[in-house]
Amino acid sequence: MADREDTLLSNRAAKLERLRANGIDPYPARFHRTCDAATATQLFETVERGEQHEDKLENLSLAGRVVSMRTMGKAAFLDLRDASGGIQALLRQNNLQEGFDLLKDLDIGDHLGVRGNLIRTRTGEITIDALELTVTSKGMRPLPEKFHGLRDVETRYRQRYLDLISNQEEIMPVFALRSKVIGGIRRFLDDRGFLEVDTPILVPVAAGAHAKPFVTHHNALDQQLYLRIATELYLKRLIIGGFDKVYEIGRVFRNEGIDQDHNPEFTLLESYEAYADYNDVMDMVEQMISTIAINVTGSAQVTVGENVIDFSPPWKQISLHDELEQRTGIDLDSMDDDALRRRATELGIDTVVLESRGRLIDKLLSSYVEPHLIQPTFVLDYPVEMSPLAKAKPGAPGYVERFEAFSCGMEIANSFSELNDPKVQRDRFDTQEEIRDLYQDEEVDRKDEDFLTAMEYGMPPTGGLGIGIDRLVMLLSGQPSIRDVLLFPQMRTLRDDAAAAGGPGEEGPEQE
Repeated sequence: MADREDTLLSNRAAKLERLRANGIDPYPARFHRTCDAATATQLFETVERGEQHEDKLENLSLAGRVVSMRTMGKAAFLDLRDASGGIQALLRQNNLQEGFDLLKDLDIGDHLGVRGNLIRTRTGEITIDALELTVTSKGMRPLPEKFHGLRDVETRYRQRYLDLISNQEEIMPVFALRSKVIGGIRRFLDDRGFLEVDTPILVPVAAGAHAKPFVTHHNALDQQLYLRIATELYLKRLIIGGFDKVYEIGRVFRNEGIDQDHNPEFTLLESYEAYADYNDVMDMVEQMISTIAINVTGSAQVTVGENVIDFSPPWKQISLHDELEQRTGIDLDSMDDDALRRRATELGIDTVVLESRGRLIDKLLSSYVEPHLIQPTFVLDYPVEMSPLAKAKPGAPGYVERFEAFSCGMEIANSFSELNDPKVQRDRFDTQEEIRDLYQDEEVDRKDEDFLTAMEYGMPPTGGLGIGIDRLVMLLSGQPSIRDVLLFPQMRTLRDDAAAAGGPGEEGPEQE
């Protein structure tokens, strides 16, 4: 196999040198094309309908990657593909004269510019009849065999460019949809008077979520910094400063496991609105996601696997306490920590490692409630142990005004009526620090003294929201894994010697 690959590489290198010897630059700085493949096809059809004059089909310039070649003596057909789709090119010796000789130095995978006239062949295919050829980029590596259906998952994720080349019609629409989702979120929030802002990615305190951060060092400051795990505390500083509605769409980083729903870096929307609470945010989430679903898919209903998910408002609302009791028999109000741990053990939850009450409830929720939430559902009112940044729920001691939104058994949104009492917030942070001391392996929220100082200047009642954009795209595009909606998902690095040899390297299982 290695010998065959070496031969293919050598053949392409020889063709490259022949091009240069013939005065052809195989990597020109520019090529002016008059239209893409889809536009050319539409133009030809308008001329056929009599809506455009025939001279519109003359002297056009198209460009794309050569994906197939068929030679027949003094003529050849090439299929060119660009981001809009494909079009056939006809190369005839009597049209190209000496330029026809260029064909012998072309390979599948090369980029080619073609100037010519649009025609329809006897087989009925819209084609550009070439008058001039320009090599726009010589490919030095052959595309994978049977590249028209590259299916090796490892290669698709690791070399996304090959995936895009090989599975363009399947893959490109997913990422086009992703772009439309993000644009739709921006339009929705902008229309509601929200201001898009940027907050730091390198932070001195990794706060705002229960997650392990990535650690780095700033040489000039001689200071340890962290990649942010959330944008929450900086956005709430802006609410304190006087902005009433702010949002940010950006990457956050959590040094945790990898599975079909989790990647160490992901795209998060967070928004904060002064004088709103989690009920207002619930209404906004229903409207936002249903609106975006209609705009990007044409319907509020999308098919995910065997399920048809309906994002039309109103969404179902359930109580965390009641749903957990119904599915496990656990009444959180009547069980102390020891009783809860014993019951969790009986239910099959791993309790070998000593964990806090909040962490045990989270495990029970993940195992016994979330998998049943297929249609969009709001789970309401969480125990305070799970939500140190949320406002207490009046008349419900031990609970806070928080919801999480789920669909297809997966969390897609999280919201609080934000805690704005600085003393209570400090006490909550202190409790988190105590939990960290008691349960060494557990991730809890971190105390941010500057944020506490900011709160002491007065923070109005605020409704906060976080939406995992990658997961939302998974649902709207029907993709089963978060890696299918990330252009470059995190992968274990190939061993250098194997990578240099073109082999698969030593992968080992991904972290779960």
